[in-house]
Amino acid sequence: MEAGNVLVGVLAGFAAGVTVGILFAPDKGSNTRKKIASKSNDYVDEVETKFNDFVENINERFDSVKKDITKKTENALHKEDGVYSSMK
Repeated sequence: MEAGNVLVGVLAGFAAGVTVGILFAPDKGSNTRKKIASKSNDYVDEVETKFNDFVENINERFDSVKKDITKKTENALHKEDGVYSSMK
């Protein structure tokens, strides 16, 4: 979770720096607002993509652990059946 906080902090700092840079650039107000809106949309898209990648990664790990647990459970049940059969 700490890496996620660092990523959010870096993205927020980068966005703030770009916004301040645009605000101090010599351009008309309407052009500046358009640039800010465009950049903010780009950042939202980038964060959304990174979040979706993160969720996909977590889902893949969960599925992997789930399959591993299922396999180990089946192996344990199979061994238990073998032990039980040999005791008869």
